[in-house]
Amino acid sequence: MRIGELARRAGVSERLLRYYEEQSLLHPSRLPSGYRSYAESDVLAVGRIRTLLGVGLSTATIAELLPCLTGSEHLIPTCAVLLEKLQEERARITDTIAALEGSRSLLDNVLAAAPAELS
Repeated sequence: MRIGELARRAGVSERLLRYYEEQSLLHPSRLPSGYRSYAESDVLAVGRIRTLLGVGLSTATIAELLPCLTGSEHLIPTCAVLLEKLQEERARITDTIAALEGSRSLLDNVLAAAPAELS
């Protein structure tokens, strides 16, 4: 399939697909005319890429880990390195949440200390 069809089916822009290719996340073949040709499996690959970006992984990490994924609806890790990277990312997110909760608590204390006539 050509880039426009993949973009439509995957729900992303053609520009984003080109970016994924630049980042070695997608590897389309080229027709004699130079046009990109994508496989049916690339629709699923784009979904996986979007999911992994959504959890905060970088495109460099995703390029390394994509071969370690199976499953269509739910991602299933098949390599120990993927599991390790995902655990690291989960720990990073947990730390970020804790820091944000601390910030919110501080703001709550400041707001609670404000004079009533300002509220």
